[in-house]
Amino acid sequence: MSMLSKVANRLYWMARYLERAESTARLCESYSQVILDIPQGTGPDWFTLIKVIDGQTEFYSRYKITSERNILKFMMSDMDNSSSIPRSIRAARENVRTTRDVLPEEIWELMNELRMYVDEESGRAVTRRHRFDFLQGVVERNQRIAGLIESAASRDHAYGFIKMGRLIERADMSTRIIDAATEAVRLDKDREIPDHSLIWASALKAVSGISAFRRTVGPLYENEDVLDFFFKNKTFPRSVEFCLIGIAEVTSYLSNSESVDKELAKLQRMVKKYDANKFTLNETHGFIDTFQEELIALDEKIAKTWFLHDEG
Repeated sequence: MSMLSKVANRLYWMARYLERAESTARLCESYSQVILDIPQGTGPDWFTLIKVIDGQTEFYSRYKITSERNILKFMMSDMDNSSSIPRSIRAARENVRTTRDVLPEEIWELMNELRMYVDEESGRAVTRRHRFDFLQGVVERNQRIAGLIESAASRDHAYGFIKMGRLIERADMSTRIIDAATEAVRLDKDREIPDHSLIWASALKAVSGISAFRRTVGPLYENEDVLDFFFKNKTFPRSVEFCLIGIAEVTSYLSNSESVDKELAKLQRMVKKYDANKFTLNETHGFIDTFQEELIALDEKIAKTWFLHDEG
């Protein structure tokens, strides 16, 4: 049982680290595009990226200047940053290495290709010339791994812990992407800039959600509609509600899930009560902070229930 717990834990964290790397790439690409598209001097601050990932303390421990280059280096190539793309990929690879016997055999090869790509390309990706190609490459290589898992992994408990890890991380990172957009719109409102469609469109692009949004909502990117889509859409795979539903599907066939289900139900009630038409942007920011704290509590319940004291 102890060995099973260790395997489950490593699969869970493999999925979380892969999703974290992909979502960080999406966030960096989206935010860079917003700043490049908005007239110089009117756009949001680069440091918003650091605040969104709660990286202020870690950033200031090594950098004195909050420049575009330093901030993107911190997120895209800094191995000392626990949430950077290369650090996440290295951690994911280590978890794949120790669980290869329960994964499709091609995963190890794809994981090594992803790690080598990041190691070779991340150093020069901080420049605008190479940035977008690198970030798209990270996303595409992550999706190959995810696609192989979806198409070739048996639907057993191992797959369930992979799915749960991926969806918890995705829910967290989707709220961070929308928080970055919300912060940018708040800054624009302070400058009395009326049109925020570029910011909301960029947030939707970061989760590959523009087409889905247009089909289910419409062609106009209004504040309330985009926020509602991110939090409450039940059919879009990167919405918060979709992720929570998927986690509940996994816990429904795992034993001893009562404490996890209780914490999960709390998160679902939070999302149900959220109303983008009634919440100000400041209130939405506070809601996201609280939601992320509850996600941490959910992760802790999962660890205590199924992983014992093994470290991820």
